[in-house]
Amino acid sequence: MLPRERVMAALRRETPDRVPRFEVWIDAFVDEFGLPDTAAAHVTFGQDSVLLPSRPLPGSRAWQSGVDEFGRVWRNGQYADGVVDTAADLARYSPALERVTECFDAAATEAVRRRYPDHCHFFGTHVGPFQAAYLAMGMARFMLRLADDPAFVTALLDARTEWAIALFRQAVALGAEVIVMGDDAGHRHAPLISPAMWRRFVLPCHRRIVAALPVPVIWHSDGNILPLLPPAIEAGFAGVHGLEPGAGIDLATVRQQYGDRLALLGNVDVRLLCGEDAAAVRADVARSLAQGGPGGGFLLSTCNSIFPGMNPAMVQAFFDAQSELIEGSGLAFQRHDD
Repeated sequence: MLPRERVMAALRRETPDRVPRFEVWIDAFVDEFGLPDTAAAHVTFGQDSVLLPSRPLPGSRAWQSGVDEFGRVWRNGQYADGVVDTAADLARYSPALERVTECFDAAATEAVRRRYPDHCHFFGTHVGPFQAAYLAMGMARFMLRLADDPAFVTALLDARTEWAIALFRQAVALGAEVIVMGDDAGHRHAPLISPAMWRRFVLPCHRRIVAALPVPVIWHSDGNILPLLPPAIEAGFAGVHGLEPGAGIDLATVRQQYGDRLALLGNVDVRLLCGEDAAAVRADVARSLAQGGPGGGFLLSTCNSIFPGMNPAMVQAFFDAQSELIEGSGLAFQRHDD
């Protein structure tokens, strides 16, 4: 199978020739390993998918300092709070939908597609309506307003849903064959809101997003989102990404309960990639493959991403283990040391 065919078969919950390798966000170690760009990293690390490039809106203060175009407050590159509190704030901090074209360089996107024509071309970013809403308002204000002013929260969720649809449609127009929508909804022990409130406020937004797109949509969330998997199925998601073991998610159990209706992605514990035990990394890759792989519908990745602060040697051990256990071969890349 071509890499694209392998990914699509797994998202249809079919059995491909081997388990697809589908790390979503991988760019943290591009320079560390001496690679030219993120797309090259996906391919060099043996992934079956390639993330299409995107960029913040011109002039955005996201990941810098100040208030960005969505009302999120940033301090020294870290999210700090949100400022959206009124209808006027919502209008001020909701960019015109036609500006989604500014988030992409069409020529750069086409260049990636031409370089890697056999890979699955996907787009992934954290613009899910729930997360976008609570970041815009600030968590405390958002949670209080769910009870005190549900009409305003609904209006904010609707605005962020419209942005997500417009952004994802633009990505599809530029060649994205799969969408990964980050919409973080859980902490270590439970969802951030009850399943009943999720169905009332968020499920309609997710349904709209899935229905508006002609390609499979994968929902990413950290945390314990087990009670939200039935609504994820109702929303029409092709799969769910993350499945964080540190939040008590057992892949074998999720597969038994929901694997016939959702493709499952992730589950390798990112905490191990921050440590120093390569054997433990390999063992966790083997566990994830054993629990998720048989019968199809599983795509291997970490439970989150390859992020700054990980041990580069353990990142390499992770990808080495994939190659050994899935393909029976070693990787052709080595860490770049100056």
